[in-house]
Amino acid sequence: MSTQWTCILFDLDGTISDSAPGITASLGYMFEKMGMPVPSPAELLDYVGPPILDSFRDMAGMDAVESAQALAIYRRHYLDNSAHSSPIFEGIAPVLRTLHDAGVPLSLATSKPEFPASVILDNANLTQYFRVLAGSSIDEIRSTKKDVIAEALTRFGMIGVDTSNPVMVGDRKYDVEGAAAHGIPTIFADWGYGTIDEQEDALAVLEHPSDLMPLLLP
Repeated sequence: MSTQWTCILFDLDGTISDSAPGITASLGYMFEKMGMPVPSPAELLDYVGPPILDSFRDMAGMDAVESAQALAIYRRHYLDNSAHSSPIFEGIAPVLRTLHDAGVPLSLATSKPEFPASVILDNANLTQYFRVLAGSSIDEIRSTKKDVIAEALTRFGMIGVDTSNPVMVGDRKYDVEGAAAHGIPTIFADWGYGTIDEQEDALAVLEHPSDLMPLLLP
């Protein structure tokens, strides 16, 4: 495979950052504060990736009012306890640095709100490698991966980036499906949180961040 990508979009949770422990801890705290049973660790991991309000509705059975309360509790705890200490997967930083130095425009495309996403990148000194940081809006109106990718492409266009041949790097089916909605292929990060079933329709499945370079910068 030898393709010259004009720009590259990266997911955050499970692709750049090993953020699941912090996310699931904040979710567990939220369920306790809401007086609801705390899901198992495996069930909490399912919340990492999709829009969080959809997960509250579909997985926890919360109504709109409960979801709003849960979101406020979760966000406060996550920002206070986890966003500043989210580890970065080994090997990701050199990939981002090499792509940036080669002049390839990079965008973050995450369903996490942009502020906590930027905190994670700032703390790891990775923000400098991205031309665009696109995430969910604070009101969660823009939260699906399809909509986040659309926003990333729009922001790329606003600064003159060629978006004729983009590629997505992500670890969940939401990345694959969201990118496909825009005709964009996805390289699947198998070091993240997705399952084998979620790899279907991905352009390639890679086991380690270091495996990215031959595909992203041939």
